[in-house]
Amino acid sequence: MSTDRPDPPAAYLLRLFIAGTAPRSRRTIEIVRRFCETHLAGRHQLEVVDIFQQPALAERDGILAAPTLLKLSPRPEQRLTGILDEQRLMREIELIPAVEQYP
Repeated sequence: MSTDRPDPPAAYLLRLFIAGTAPRSRRTIEIVRRFCETHLAGRHQLEVVDIFQQPALAERDGILAAPTLLKLSPRPEQRLTGILDEQRLMREIELIPAVEQYP
């Protein structure tokens, strides 16, 4: 049976590893949140993990440096380490266009 409904937009699951509350960490969080709000509005979940407070999570995901952003879904998984800015995120994160909603 066929439906006329478009597939729902892809849900992005992102995990950002930072190192404490240093200015660089706070700035990275701001940049990634703004990117998500601008380009993934309504279709993302961002988890921020401080490697000093949750070292077991960092070890589990093989994090050796911070900041590191993991795109866990949609597949393929991606890992970005180092300085993150909007241009780099746009260039390296594989964005799937949102499905337009028609009345």
